[in-house]
Amino acid sequence: MKQDRVMDPIDRRIVRLLQEDATLSNADLAEQVGASAASCWRRVKALEAAGILGRAVRLVDPEAVGRGVNVMCNVRMRSHAADARQSFEAFVQTRPEVVECFSMSGEWDYLLRIVVADVLDYNQFLMQTMLGHPSVAGASSHFVLATTKYTTALPV
Repeated sequence: MKQDRVMDPIDRRIVRLLQEDATLSNADLAEQVGASAASCWRRVKALEAAGILGRAVRLVDPEAVGRGVNVMCNVRMRSHAADARQSFEAFVQTRPEVVECFSMSGEWDYLLRIVVADVLDYNQFLMQTMLGHPSVAGASSHFVLATTKYTTALPV
């Protein structure tokens, strides 16, 4: 459960550094923020307990694993009933090619970021899987030509 926690400047430096490199050892992290190793460890544990720091992962180069095509897909629902939304959101959770899903305001109901091997792969996913879902009324696809900025780091 996330708790309210005020971050001081050392906490903020810890968060910034771990967003850049989650593999930093506690000793290296402590040295870079100007704290003792024990104090740094306690701070990291407190930031985790407060829900500020989540799990640590390694980022993968999509092209290196054959997933070099990024598609932004707007989805319109047939119904906005709770069961239809829950069914669609559960479906999205099971699809590995859908790496991000946002419930949206405005003309479209959802925005998905989908990573696939190629256009044929996406066409198959869209036509046979996405548009086959009973909650989906329609979709609009936008192929990413180039990524000009990508970061997982939040400003703190």
